[in-house]
Amino acid sequence: MNLKQIAPGEIEKRSFEIIEEELGRELDPVLKPIIKRVIHTTADFSYADTLFFSEYAVEKGLQALREGVSIITDTNMGRAGINKKKLEQYGGKVHCFMADEDVAAAALAQQTTRAAVSMDKAAAMQEDFIFAIGNAPTALIRLYELIQEGKIRPRLIIGVPVGFVNVVEAKELILTAGVPVIVARGRKGGSNVAAAICNALIYQL
Repeated sequence: MNLKQIAPGEIEKRSFEIIEEELGRELDPVLKPIIKRVIHTTADFSYADTLFFSEYAVEKGLQALREGVSIITDTNMGRAGINKKKLEQYGGKVHCFMADEDVAAAALAQQTTRAAVSMDKAAAMQEDFIFAIGNAPTALIRLYELIQEGKIRPRLIIGVPVGFVNVVEAKELILTAGVPVIVARGRKGGSNVAAAICNALIYQL
């Protein structure tokens, strides 16, 4: 097999061209960069139909990033995948509290998940945040509760946890929270998808 060498910078460009060709339909120009980057990350075209965007979610997310709002992730993998250098140019940072000793201790004491406790830790900081949840449905459930209690008001929630237990239900719940959301409906998602959505927004700044 004779494979043609492609310059690194051309690989992504060609990948996005292939995605455009294989989609075979036009996407909303506001949503298109996010949908295409998620497909590029996963090679899964079903995201063109399952990614749900609340009204003006993209615009509100972009505005928050321009204002220097930071991102909270529910995995260090998600944190690692986000372009922190670009984000920091606008004053934002990426936080993940999952490995913090105080979070582990509180989760054990409360008999709950580290992901849920991480959301409490974020709320205690009393800052505006974007939340990028790619793994733990319990993080989405706790975010919903904190919103209802008036303890937190996320600028945007990216709700894309992957799995089988309470995943679909948690995603549907966060749709009713009354804050801007981008949600991958159904079972699919992951930390890579959460990071891809964050980067798709960051690259538009």
